[in-house]
Amino acid sequence: MKYKCEICSYIYDPQVGDPDNGIEAGTSFDDLPDDWVCPECGAGKDEFSAVEE
Repeated sequence: MKYKCEICSYIYDPQVGDPDNGIEAGTSFDDLPDDWVCPECGAGKDEFSAVEE
């Protein structure tokens, strides 16, 4: 399952992670730290919604 930022449309893909911000590939969205924010616009996790692949 991938997750889309409702603000800027950035897609968080758990298979890729967010290596630029220290999130390893394979990290599920639920396992992201509570203070993780969208790397594109800075929106919090509550601004993301699940999208079908």
